[in-house]
Amino acid sequence: MGALGFTFPLVLSALVLLPVIWWLLRLIPPRPQTELFPPLRILLRLVKREETPAKSPWWLTALRLALTALVILALARPVLNPQSELASGDGPLLIMIDNDWAAAPDWDARVRTAEALLRQASDQNRPVALAATVAGPAASVQLADAAAIEQTLGALQPISGRADRALALDRLLTAADTAEDAPVLALIDTGLAEAADEAFAGSLAGAELSGLIRFSEPDRPLAAITGADNRTDGFALDLIRTESGPAEPSVALYDSRERLLGRAQATFEDGAAQTTVLFDIPFELRNDIAAARIDGQTHSAATRLLDENNRRRRVALLTGLAGEEAQPLLSPLYYISRALDPFADLIEPRTGDLSVDVPEMIDQGPAMIVMADIGVLPASAEARLDEWLQAGGTLVRFAGPRLAASAADDPYLPVTLRAGERELGGALSWSEPQAVAAFPPDSPFAGLDAPREVTVNRQLLAQPDADLAERTWASLEDGTPLVTGARRGDGAIVLFHVTAEATWSNLPISGTFVDMLRRITDFARNTAPGADAAPRTSEAEAALPPLRTLRADGTLIVPPAHVRPYDPEATAQSVSFEIPAGLYGTAEGFIARNVLAREETFAPFEPAAPGLSIAEQTLVAEEQTDLSGLLFLIAFLLLIADTLAVLWINGRLSFGKAPRRGPPRTAATAALLALVAGGMATMTAMPAAFAQDTQPGDEAILDALETTRIAYVLTGDDGVDETSRAGLDGLTRFLASRTAFEPGTPMALDIETDELAFYPLIYFPISTAGELPSEAAIARLDSYMQNGGTILFDTRDQLTGSLSAGTTPETTRLREILDGLNVPPLEPVPTDHVLTKAFYILDAFPGRYAGSPLWVEASDLAEGRSDRPVRTGDGVSPIMITGNDLAAAWALDEGGRPLFPIASGDPLQRIYAFRTGVNIMMYMLTGNYKADQVHVPALLERLGQ
Repeated sequence: MGALGFTFPLVLSALVLLPVIWWLLRLIPPRPQTELFPPLRILLRLVKREETPAKSPWWLTALRLALTALVILALARPVLNPQSELASGDGPLLIMIDNDWAAAPDWDARVRTAEALLRQASDQNRPVALAATVAGPAASVQLADAAAIEQTLGALQPISGRADRALALDRLLTAADTAEDAPVLALIDTGLAEAADEAFAGSLAGAELSGLIRFSEPDRPLAAITGADNRTDGFALDLIRTESGPAEPSVALYDSRERLLGRAQATFEDGAAQTTVLFDIPFELRNDIAAARIDGQTHSAATRLLDENNRRRRVALLTGLAGEEAQPLLSPLYYISRALDPFADLIEPRTGDLSVDVPEMIDQGPAMIVMADIGVLPASAEARLDEWLQAGGTLVRFAGPRLAASAADDPYLPVTLRAGERELGGALSWSEPQAVAAFPPDSPFAGLDAPREVTVNRQLLAQPDADLAERTWASLEDGTPLVTGARRGDGAIVLFHVTAEATWSNLPISGTFVDMLRRITDFARNTAPGADAAPRTSEAEAALPPLRTLRADGTLIVPPAHVRPYDPEATAQSVSFEIPAGLYGTAEGFIARNVLAREETFAPFEPAAPGLSIAEQTLVAEEQTDLSGLLFLIAFLLLIADTLAVLWINGRLSFGKAPRRGPPRTAATAALLALVAGGMATMTAMPAAFAQDTQPGDEAILDALETTRIAYVLTGDDGVDETSRAGLDGLTRFLASRTAFEPGTPMALDIETDELAFYPLIYFPISTAGELPSEAAIARLDSYMQNGGTILFDTRDQLTGSLSAGTTPETTRLREILDGLNVPPLEPVPTDHVLTKAFYILDAFPGRYAGSPLWVEASDLAEGRSDRPVRTGDGVSPIMITGNDLAAAWALDEGGRPLFPIASGDPLQRIYAFRTGVNIMMYMLTGNYKADQVHVPALLERLGQ
């Protein structure tokens, strides 16, 4: 139950007058009596007698008292969910609102808070400036009246980016420079700290403000994903949460077509803010994972987009000494390939020439390159290897005679090596073979048990220096290093100081060897293949175009117009207005940009303003509602009831009795009609909340149910609407002449108000001349599709290629409509789809144009099967999209002559356009019937048995 307040509470003091009014209303004039004319009887009554007025009936007194009380209450202007004065002062009001990813779950409350501030500023005639913390570099912030700012607020949406409060504050202060009075800052924030908050605190300290009001929720139940790792023991996700976040959130993995691949329950320990959830998914499915989501979290940080770096690792294998095919155990790469093959894709050299093999392998984007006993690399190979390491590649090297001979001049070693190798336990050595010591706690091998059965007979020794201990990942019991590693750019170099086969040590034939290679593979990342390895010629060539962007609520959408290409080398790492979270590149290769970086945590935002007090308030939970109009309406209805009661008491109304003689009642009747008309006008002017939707009559419903009709959407463009009517009328005539189906006259639909459920197919031509359908209308379309209806969208612009490639105004309008619909994965109609054989045999679906494919819901059977050649088995696609302008091809005049020419000039194309319409309607009306015809021979054969 919401709170109740009064805008003018002093008016309520008038309620003390109700007893006086009650005393006055107790009296009522004597009821007039109607008598026959007899003069004598009138004369007899001329004797004056004292008259005592009769008392007013109690119910009439109560009605009038209630009417008076309602008027007093209405004049006091009662408000449901009243909002106190949010921002005091006389200076300009500066509103800063966070519209980053964290604002998405409670965005409506933030907008209500800003609207309440604008209403109060309008009542006080204060200028207002509004700035969003996620905005483009050209965003304009100016002081204006509240009405103008309210329009800007209405166009504001949360962005899947990071807030820059310092930049927003600078824009607000610049806009308020011309004001005479010190401004008041209203900060509507998410409560989460950002990297630029230190700069924000500096700007706030230097600002001349008369007050600071902060609107925020103290502790929000948020959970997010900060990292994803395709590890050898499973697929791992790193999760963080706020203090009140879910303790056991459910996390799901999806492929690129939004099919569920796995689900797991994450568990945060008591008081813990970080955890890792591990999915036990087969290696064969891991490359299909496209996104991970936390159930119940409606923000983009709860969605983790995956790219090539999260897929199965590619490992390139190189050796300087080939093993004998007859004796594979002597091959330098035999044990390495056996250890890596179950969880990595291995890349083998093609020619044996390092100057050719190294660049070719790097072009395939490996996460790791393993070199077994390779000493000197060609100069061309070294240049490509340097670029690959800087980009994040991991180079793993194994010792051997060749490396020992060239170690002094080798630039690809993590430590400096001594010349030659060290032999342990030989005839000329006093030392015994050494065992492996326990792994250091800061080593990537930490947690593995040191293999006691492994001994080392020969190794390469490192020069002792200050960095040797830090770079030693594994060592022998005498302290000499067994494995060393160091960072190189974004990549790493790892050296095993023994050979890759069991000549210097029995480590390669132990289980620990497999575990060590898996640990190294876990932190390796696939590098971008192909073009990313080529020399950078220009910024335009290096930038990646946006493929899909992540909306603030966590759904992938077609990139909006403000999104720029992403340059991995020149662009800052954090997501922003121009480069939000999403996928950048092409369908063949892309980079995923996510909201939160690895190892990031939630920290509270605490604005510091020396010498300036901060008023803390919560977000406005509900909109305030003015009840005065409703009270005035009730009072007016009581006034009508009072008038009728007085007329009845005075004999001016009769109910079933013969009317008494008396003066004409024209004036009373006119007054009553005026009151009723005024009441009707008042009710018409009441808010829409008190109105009821008009439902179609029974006759219209029965007519719609008895006759099947094709419907088309009214776009507001008279030319397009007339073409739709003529086109569907022509298709109706063609259906009646070629099939047993006789549809009724096509129906024009206003999707804002008309019922959609009566029509199996709705033709929706896209036009930019009319206004974009409202959210309510799009929601009605979505409900229609969810309940079995099909919408045929026609952009009429000969849409080609993929849906993301169109750039026409009609395609842009279609994207805006589809953003509000639950659109399934789409594909062009395959050659074995039911639509190709529903009535006519077709291999294309032309209209006035023939260049656009017909898009339908993607079939679950990605590959056709010989036992069921018809695809999309039992379902009917809820959506179809084309750009071929079907209605223009179907449009006929009264004489049956075409109204529009075919673009290609081929008269057969119009015939095939009509056949396209027939197949679409047969597909809509028969459903799975056509798909199940392939089973008829088998059923007949079984019945014959």
